[in-house]
Amino acid sequence: MIQISLQLKAKKTLYWATKTIPPLKEDEILIKTVAGAISTGAELPQYNETDPTDHAPSYPKETGYESYGEVIATGEAVEGFNVGDRAVAFYGHKDYGIVKESKAIFVPMGIHHLDALLVILSCDAAKGVLKLNPKENDRVLVAGSGTMGLLTVFYLKEYVNVRHIDMVEPHSSRGELARKLGAKTVYKDQSDCPGDFYDYGFECSGFNKAFKTLQKALKHDGEMCILSDGNKDTFQMQPDFYRKELKIVGSSDGWDYQRHAKWYFNQIKNKDSGLSRLFEHTVSFKGLPECFEELSTGRIHPIKVLVNYA
Repeated sequence: MIQISLQLKAKKTLYWATKTIPPLKEDEILIKTVAGAISTGAELPQYNETDPTDHAPSYPKETGYESYGEVIATGEAVEGFNVGDRAVAFYGHKDYGIVKESKAIFVPMGIHHLDALLVILSCDAAKGVLKLNPKENDRVLVAGSGTMGLLTVFYLKEYVNVRHIDMVEPHSSRGELARKLGAKTVYKDQSDCPGDFYDYGFECSGFNKAFKTLQKALKHDGEMCILSDGNKDTFQMQPDFYRKELKIVGSSDGWDYQRHAKWYFNQIKNKDSGLSRLFEHTVSFKGLPECFEELSTGRIHPIKVLVNYA
């Protein structure tokens, strides 16, 4: 059996790599991909070679990391998956993936693949929220309603039950989605955001202007978590940071993907969570190179891209 994967061999240069799928080890499963995703905030800077955190990129590079599919074979020691089960894993833009059982996330029946694909990034957002640990009556401001910002709003509302969540977002359509997920007020113009008002802030935009707004908006002794990748702007501390003695923490990856998945799937099962609306564009697996070009040139600018493998 042959595996086809999309790899980046130079700036804005993608190619299809093929290899024979090796026999499974005893703790591995083989997944036939049904759907995947492009996370534009993470993948475009890599494609465009504009990620300031990667000064000397080396090639070739794997692409993607969110994949959903059907288990078609299991190793001899695998106990948590059977052939026919559905799983989410981190192997990216490939038509087949081999992953260790411990690294795959079991997806229960009745969960749509659009919702299932978001389990990874929703856990990443959850980790940042849990680091700050706001209470129900705290005021929280989220900067940026891309994937991470919207999933942060979702977790703040559905898990912590925070009653006052506001958003800073210049794009009207994204602001409307933030409201549907639980944001109370969406500030299109950052200058409208009140100062010295919020207990907690989440930086999900990647832009220093939003980072500056958060520092202005937080109360004395306020706390902020940076959930954006740091692959757009360089963040700068403002006088507000020192004057108000603010605290900043970073957060990367998820707190516990397996434990989070149990809560997440139970939360969205048999109801419209609204999260599927994050996928604003759909492309076929073979159409990925053209899609990356369109994203790079700005012809399309969706929050997330769904990749179909059918």
